Amino acid sequence: MTDMEQLIEPVIPGLRRYANALVRDPAEADDLVQDCLERAVARWGQRRADNDTRSWLYAILHNLAVNRWRKLSRRGVMAPIDTVDPRSLSVAPAQEHGLDRADVLRALDSLPDEYRSVILLVTVEALPYAEAARVLGVPLGTVMSRLSRGRARLAAALAEGAPVKSHLRRVK
Repeated sequence: MTDMEQLIEPVIPGLRRYANALVRDPAEADDLVQDCLERAVARWGQRRADNDTRSWLYAILHNLAVNRWRKLSRRGVMAPIDTVDPRSLSVAPAQEHGLDRADVLRALDSLPDEYRSVILLVTVEALPYAEAARVLGVPLGTVMSRLSRGRARLAAALAEGAPVKSHLRRVK
């Protein structure tokens, strides 16, 4: 097993979790991870030796996801409404845990991308703040403030039961 394989292989499950949390579609998440791994292998020589491979891979994955979001927002959704089965649009949860999970996912989806990414990296993937800052390409203080604001918005959305989409700031 090469040095590259030894460094990349243990990170793959975390990349898949992060991709699934970002795109909410297992097939698209697998494609995103595949694209990330292809890019990492192709550009392995460009990696800085002193840099952490884990945060480098998460940064690649995050940037690919952002590029896809931008591409999809320009394209829009293309599906003829007559061909969609109404039963496939929603499925009732089978248990209370599913309801709680759905509420959390809905509240997460209501957050702006910059807050959602920080929350997922720090809480789900357990990245230290400094590593999350490297992945997102922002200063450490920005990660801490986005995490604080994101958690507050998430708590508010869960408390109200309705997503919070407001981009207004509170000025003291």
